[in-house]
Amino acid sequence: MSRIKSSNLGYPRIGENREWKKALEAFWAGKLEEADFLKRMEQIRLSHLQKQKDHGIDLIPVGDFTFYDHMLDMAVMFGLVPKRFRHEGGEVPLHIYFSMARGNQTAVACEMTKWFNTNYHYIVPEYEGVQPTLTENKPLKAYREAKEKLGIQGKPVIVGPYTFIKLSKGYERAQLPAFILQLMPLYVQILQELEQEGVEWIQFDEPVLVTSISKEEMETVAYIYRQLHEAAPQLRIMLQTYFDYAEWYPELIDLPVQGIGLDFAYGLEKNLEYIKMYGFPADKVLGVGLVDGRNVWRSDLPKKSELIREITGYVSPDRIWLQPSCSLLHVPVSVKHETYLEPEIKNALAFADEKLDEIAALVKGFNHGFHTVSERLDNSRAALRQLAQSPVRNRAEVHRSVENLQTHHLQRNLPFEERRKKQQDVLKLPLLPTTTIGSFPQTSEVRQARRKWRKGEWTGERYDEFIRKQIKNWIHIQEEIGLDVLVHGEFERTDMVEFFGEKLGGFAFTQNGWVQSYGSRCVRPPIIYGDVEFLEPMSVKESVFAQSLTEKPVKGMITGPVTILNWSFVRDDLPRQQVAWQIALALRKEVEALEASGIKMIQVDEPALREGLPLKKSSRKEYLDWAVKAFRLTTSSVKDTTQIHTHMCYCEFHDFIDSISRLDADVISIETSRSHGELVSAFTDYDYDKGIGLGVYDIHSPRIPSADEIIAIIERGLQVLEPELFWVNPDCGLKTRGVEETVASLKNMVKATQIVRNRLSEC
Repeated sequence: MSRIKSSNLGYPRIGENREWKKALEAFWAGKLEEADFLKRMEQIRLSHLQKQKDHGIDLIPVGDFTFYDHMLDMAVMFGLVPKRFRHEGGEVPLHIYFSMARGNQTAVACEMTKWFNTNYHYIVPEYEGVQPTLTENKPLKAYREAKEKLGIQGKPVIVGPYTFIKLSKGYERAQLPAFILQLMPLYVQILQELEQEGVEWIQFDEPVLVTSISKEEMETVAYIYRQLHEAAPQLRIMLQTYFDYAEWYPELIDLPVQGIGLDFAYGLEKNLEYIKMYGFPADKVLGVGLVDGRNVWRSDLPKKSELIREITGYVSPDRIWLQPSCSLLHVPVSVKHETYLEPEIKNALAFADEKLDEIAALVKGFNHGFHTVSERLDNSRAALRQLAQSPVRNRAEVHRSVENLQTHHLQRNLPFEERRKKQQDVLKLPLLPTTTIGSFPQTSEVRQARRKWRKGEWTGERYDEFIRKQIKNWIHIQEEIGLDVLVHGEFERTDMVEFFGEKLGGFAFTQNGWVQSYGSRCVRPPIIYGDVEFLEPMSVKESVFAQSLTEKPVKGMITGPVTILNWSFVRDDLPRQQVAWQIALALRKEVEALEASGIKMIQVDEPALREGLPLKKSSRKEYLDWAVKAFRLTTSSVKDTTQIHTHMCYCEFHDFIDSISRLDADVISIETSRSHGELVSAFTDYDYDKGIGLGVYDIHSPRIPSADEIIAIIERGLQVLEPELFWVNPDCGLKTRGVEETVASLKNMVKATQIVRNRLSEC
């Protein structure tokens, strides 16, 4: 009988209890010696491999584990260390590896940006024209370790050549062929050494192939894979795509590789259509990404089993691997730790370990008859049906409010230029106003206080008093520094999405549902399981208290609807736009409550707006239209004199700057520090006519920027932006930074701003 196999594409790095994060931060803090750090990382890595083996996965990925980021690993493996880090060649030591990710006192960190349309951030490799070299064969090391220590014949995972090149920076379009030719011998060497080792399969991740690439680019991909096949003909390559359907399917299946992985969760309709239309090669393996690797909902196993049967009508079962739609990096580790969730929610969830179980069950069902897993199939459908019938998913008033939206709900009373004059009359801001993005350092004292309150060791009154003391202290610090627009510091918030989700109807929260965002930064995304509704004011108390302490304006701070959507695990029974509008209607009431309490500036953060941007260019307009609509629905009911701010970070604004303008926010703050001012070029060709703050220093690095550095960034921005519209701020919130470095950096920022103001007044 023909037999399908099970496969995995990648496993969460952080550990069930964030052991990985804790080891990293202990090492950075000097509490863990390098040898002990490496040993601890090895133990975590091997435990993850053993767990996948215990789940019965046939093809287990190796090499997906990293000390920080897989793209950073690729860069150092190829010797792509920027000159500012002064690496002399050879294998890259840990201190330089982490300096590239986090920066140091003499060098700015490498740029960080989103991994396609996910909430994971990768470190952008920098090509400076230096000849790349293979400093070490990381996939080979990972393969040997798994085989020697666990007896696992692993499947090495590596970022494919074209995806790696497309996501790197530092070369012009005309230099692309030269960059490819320089990297190809390194990929060839890796493959040949793996082939000599006896490796059977290697997984090349090429998610860029689901984006809107040109036919010319696809021809370049074909050239690359012809070279790789000729160099190592005995090594079998699984070319893995994910996050959407393959852009050039006929050309893709014609590539000289032995397997093609397709996403049958987010690219289901098109990928299935293409297989029916064009067939699938009889000499290749099809990786069927059947289980959703990006969301937390349990699979409808009977429905998935029907899809398997349908696919096997076109592809022989012995040529099929069942696997997640993408790496399980994007979901938490295990549901088993969630002891406080309501049964109707918990029973409908599947995290990484449960998704591996689903794959194993489907493989067993197909290979031995689905009657052998009938209980699993029935339980999955019953759990999803119970949630669908819950009153929380069927709030008639919420659905009516979305259906009754009108154009006037989305428009401010006056255009920006007229509003600006009224706002200036009220706020009386200086030229180049200085401010921060919202959060201030969450010290161990703050975290301990929150833990004591959540555990019931502190009363609500004691915790509130503690928060008020923190706010009072930081209002005083901000005034001493000389900032023009203040914030309350967000000490009451663990996470900018979690805080609001806990206070809105329709959200659930996990105890241990952590996922990696960047480096050691882990977040615990809310789960939107029902209809979203406003219950009571969420941020008014802290904002009003902060404003009572100063004559300077204090911004009210809330998280925007699209960011809450994109940074949550979202119910999959409604279109995402409808969920976004539900959130926006709830947040609209919060904005109105802040304004009614005397708050004259309200910042509605949308750092994740671009994350939801579809990978297909043809689908982007629809997304941006409803995302802009959600933001305007949140903010458009305020008075003309109320100033609306927003914030975005780490994304390519060139792609949708027109949509940013259509948000109609009075002021937007955006990141420019890690991109070394490159974002400024976006405004050279676009006449942006609203207030804007270009982040002038990188808050993800511990280094303190000098006033001269900040002056250079401000002056570059002023080359393309009007001084009257220009704000000065860090590039993101300061939650993760230490107190001393925060104060020192902000003092330099204010000093630099004053110097530029003086220069402008002299002109």
